[in-house]
Amino acid sequence: MIKKIMLLCTALILLAGCGKEEEIPKMLNVELTVDPVQGAINEPVKFQAKVTYGDEEVTDADDVSFEIWLANSDDHDKTAVKHKGKGIYELEKTFDKEGTYYVYAHVTARNMHNMPKKEFVIGKPSQPEENGGKKEMDEMNDEEKK
Repeated sequence: MIKKIMLLCTALILLAGCGKEEEIPKMLNVELTVDPVQGAINEPVKFQAKVTYGDEEVTDADDVSFEIWLANSDDHDKTAVKHKGKGIYELEKTFDKEGTYYVYAHVTARNMHNMPKKEFVIGKPSQPEENGGKKEMDEMNDEEKK
């Protein structure tokens, strides 16, 4: 009788363990593209952020904006953008100054934040920033917290 009870308990424990599937955590992914990477003055440049959460296209992000600046400049332009379709958020912009530029895509969705960065050039490149502009971004974040 004790063997039957132990066997039954063991079977129940095994079945209970098999019935639960652990959910694999998903990540907020942002694929940032700049087209063209080598642009011309007063010609449009297209910035796209393809936003996914796991395999799901994010069509309802809480906030998506592009922060763009000329290397070694304190003047950062941040523009909010809306969903265009299929998880893509887009901005088209022209530039009237030559030089090396940077863009951050700031994306907040599903209680996560992701901010990929790209470098691009309009006309002739200028002196790039040390650390690719990281110092300036850290300083901006500190200023926003004040």
